[in-house]
Amino acid sequence: MKHRAVKRRSVVLGLGATAGVAAVGGIALSAQASNGTSTSSSSDAGSLAFDPDAYTKLTTTVTDTAGDEHSVTYHFWKAITYVAKPVDAAYQSLNVSVPVEIDGAAVDASDAPILFANSVGGYMPSSVADATGIGAGGMGGGMGGGAPSGAPSTSTSTSTSASASASASASASATAPGANGNTNATGGALAGNQLLALAAGYVVVEPGARGRTLKNSAGEYYGVAPAAIVDLKAAVRYVRANKGVIPGDTDRIVSAGTSAGGALSSLLGASGDSPLYAKYLKELGAADASDAIFATGAWCPITDLEHADGSYEWNWGANALSTGEQVDQTVSKTLQSQFAEYQAGLKLRGLNGFGTLNARNYDEYLVEQYLEPSATTYLAALSDSARATYLAANTFITWKNGKATFSWADFLTHVGARKKNTPAFDAFDLSAGENNEFGKGTVISRHFTAYSLKNDTTGLTAKRLDSDVPEMLRLMNPMYFLTDKPNEARSKHWWIRLGTKDSDTSLTVSANIAAAANGLGDDVDHLYYWDEGHGANTDPGDFIAWIAKVTGHKAKAGAKVKK
Repeated sequence: MKHRAVKRRSVVLGLGATAGVAAVGGIALSAQASNGTSTSSSSDAGSLAFDPDAYTKLTTTVTDTAGDEHSVTYHFWKAITYVAKPVDAAYQSLNVSVPVEIDGAAVDASDAPILFANSVGGYMPSSVADATGIGAGGMGGGMGGGAPSGAPSTSTSTSTSASASASASASASATAPGANGNTNATGGALAGNQLLALAAGYVVVEPGARGRTLKNSAGEYYGVAPAAIVDLKAAVRYVRANKGVIPGDTDRIVSAGTSAGGALSSLLGASGDSPLYAKYLKELGAADASDAIFATGAWCPITDLEHADGSYEWNWGANALSTGEQVDQTVSKTLQSQFAEYQAGLKLRGLNGFGTLNARNYDEYLVEQYLEPSATTYLAALSDSARATYLAANTFITWKNGKATFSWADFLTHVGARKKNTPAFDAFDLSAGENNEFGKGTVISRHFTAYSLKNDTTGLTAKRLDSDVPEMLRLMNPMYFLTDKPNEARSKHWWIRLGTKDSDTSLTVSANIAAAANGLGDDVDHLYYWDEGHGANTDPGDFIAWIAKVTGHKAKAGAKVKK
């Protein structure tokens, strides 16, 4: 037997202001976690067979919002390599956490949903190799920025492990665009989700993945597109290949991710079992199993990158930078025109019978469908005095009969400074993190839109994008799998969240994903968090309850449900 001794840590769980209390598996679900220390175990990296005995037994004390403590004991499998031919095992490994006892009551997680939570942010490398317990994996490779809202108060970022394979020397390029956190500076796993899932009796799988700054001894970037999504698909295949051995219902995998991780979660859900990834998975020796997932959770997804510059300018083009300066309006308006053409071509219909979405009515749609309901929910939850104070400070909002109304123009003024210059994603000087994401070989960054290539300021003379770029864009964009020829093996359940003050990307990006999935008849739960920025997660308890709802899970044991 390979079991390790029991260790303890304390975890305090709290609820977001708008979420309410959800009870699943006997725990009052709410979510701000404060992480502690733990221990770890090892597993054979040379096999794709899950070793059910190679775990460490850990105990966590959870304090809910009512001040009640709950003892959660779980089995923790650490750093399991999920492909037979890893490029870098430090990143191509996953951790598994399985609850076995909650408040003294045995828990049977054999058919529980599996939360598949990635910790990718900024398309940077993500490793779980040094994690000492659930929720302790994180971004490596020089990523800056703090933990997103709703994550543990003490974030954990993991750097490269010494266990990297001999075929690659893992090093993060200090000069990689966006590596200092200027681009997509927040992101990664919302560890509160993992902790709450464990407390609800779910199995939690936390996969690592290669990212854009990884470079081998030959100077080649081996974590650029499509490495991250290929790795996550391989991790799903590993889990599904071990059905009946690894705890949990492998047909009820629910992905979760934030920022670039939210984009990858969306892509994982949209592209399940697509043959487009077959050759990449074969190269890694991925398990011969499905990589389709049951449901998708995505927070502020940074995706649809080849159209993101246009959508960003449509949304934030009138907003000044934090310096007070306006961006180049000629560039901004050109990109806005590109967005108008793209959006018209999608032919998406808005939720709740809104009609076809286009550049002329998308502002009205966002206000009616998302922004006013978000503000209404926020204001309704305040006390009378707090609401009066807020409305006095934000006179652009009309509060009547318990509903908030305002104009799109006033909303943009309320948000204030935009976060990014123009173009926001395919920078003319190749300085954006996304330029690095589409690097190749020893080339650190490349353009991925014809417009930015045409306006390149680095001295490039090429007239056309590199021939492989269109394929890379397709492999990295969930919209192709939802609109072009919809993927039948896609996720049919979608949880999508975004802060209303998140100017890391356009508000239209997540709304388009929601509209596309809804148009296919999928179950979509999409809302915006009022006055929240990038990485917000104010209703984590609702997310855990949603998982139980869509998967039909009913806990077999656990503590008494709070009334």
